[in-house]
Amino acid sequence: MTDDARRFLGQGWAFPVAVDGTGEIALASYDEDIRQAVLVVLQTDYDERVMHADFGANLSATLFQPITSTTAALVRHQVELALVEWEPRIDSVNVSVVPSPPDGRLDIIVTYRVRATNTFYNLVYPFYVSEATS
Repeated sequence: MTDDARRFLGQGWAFPVAVDGTGEIALASYDEDIRQAVLVVLQTDYDERVMHADFGANLSATLFQPITSTTAALVRHQVELALVEWEPRIDSVNVSVVPSPPDGRLDIIVTYRVRATNTFYNLVYPFYVSEATS
């Protein structure tokens, strides 16, 4: 698909915000913009956005919880709800959570389809629910 045909997917500031080689704000375009938007939703907690207090997946609410099937199900549910609510450019969102208790980590695997292009993507987000050990 050409850039002109994908232009409607959008373009915005890259995340994290940075400056490109020309001294301008770095931009993310099209599918990469959507991928970064999904990450922003996952990394944002409630009450972080002044005008949208309920924006984000609120994953920090599960920090320091035991790694059980209940915690994994709660994380999965929070991520699904947040992505359906806050990223309208995607659908067919499938979230699975794979616990890794020795590492204190939940691997959140998000599979989604970009509505406009019918292109499927997946993203693995490691979420640490307990402090690191050496």
